[in-house]
Amino acid sequence: MSVSVLSPSRLLGDVSGILQAASLLILLLLLIKAVQLYLHRQWLLKALQQFPCPPSHWLFGHIQEDQELQRIQKWVETFPSACPHWLWGGKVRVQLYDPDYMKVILGRSDPKSHGSYRFLAPWIGYGLLLLNGQTWFQHRRMLTPAFHYDILKPYVGLMADSVRVMLDKWEELLGQDSPLEVFQHVSLMTLDTIMKCAFSHQGSIQVDRNSQSYIQAISDLNNLVFSRVRNAFHQNDTIYSLTSAGRWTHRACQLAHQHTDQVIQLRKAQLQKEGELEKIKRKRHLDFLDILLLAKVFDPFRFAPGSAQHSHAFLPFSGGSRNCIGKQFAMNELKVATALTLLRFELLPDPTRIPIPIARLVLKSKNGIHLRLRRLPNPCEDKDQL
Repeated sequence: MSVSVLSPSRLLGDVSGILQAASLLILLLLLIKAVQLYLHRQWLLKALQQFPCPPSHWLFGHIQEDQELQRIQKWVETFPSACPHWLWGGKVRVQLYDPDYMKVILGRSDPKSHGSYRFLAPWIGYGLLLLNGQTWFQHRRMLTPAFHYDILKPYVGLMADSVRVMLDKWEELLGQDSPLEVFQHVSLMTLDTIMKCAFSHQGSIQVDRNSQSYIQAISDLNNLVFSRVRNAFHQNDTIYSLTSAGRWTHRACQLAHQHTDQVIQLRKAQLQKEGELEKIKRKRHLDFLDILLLAKVFDPFRFAPGSAQHSHAFLPFSGGSRNCIGKQFAMNELKVATALTLLRFELLPDPTRIPIPIARLVLKSKNGIHLRLRRLPNPCEDKDQL
């Protein structure tokens, strides 16, 4: 009986052969991927050849700049109607700034691209913003009645209560004789309004320190998602989850979800109480100024020569069938906040800290929004106004 024993040299030879085969396979896969990216880029270049743009790097695209909005403004002046913006070699977005183009595109019902929008899913889930097709239509039809004129009307008083809490806090800070950074205050006020209007929350979020962490998580997610869209190495979910930014996103999502889940569970518990549902039905009364709801906005070109403008020249809430479902709610809140603030304060800019606009998921200021507040000598009694 004979026993075959592999010599060390033969064993090493076998391992070396396996490694060589694996290396060749990896190189082949990389070559195939490179060819796919090249062909995809060539297809994009051909598809967008009618839209000129500044020169871009074949791999890194247009170099990302801190002053992105200023760069876009220069492009608008140079390239008419639209301009491709290359994020990297095989990723491009077309920036539109012609109102006629916007009207045509927003009037269509094409499904949204699955690319960048999916990065929002861990944060906001698949709701109206991310859904497409029949499912989106069913959700939109179900939620639209909640934003009807008659439903929104009683919310004006709740909005006014939240604004007054914010203004009272400003009163306390006036004695410090320094400009006030208002963005965080306004963010808390809007959260307070949503909590009261959507969940019948009692009390004020604005005086609850725990709400600060939720606001910070939302701000972090805003920046993290915006940065991920522009990073070629963060497109894959698995790879992104292993990065520091991916772990940060996961923690921020957890914090945001804990807050909303807690609110929903509390509201469910309240509705289970005997007689609570009937009380909710009885409290829907219409006793607020119609003028705020009927007034016509905001018109950024109101005082411009020849003020007639295109219907799609100013689109803060988008347009078409997928416009923002909460537009009227937001406009009511804006009118209430503006009216009550101007009844009590004169707002002056801080010339030493002019806001620097930056592009995020929503337009923001890089250095905050700093204002000087001057108490009006004989302020109107805002409680009599709303």
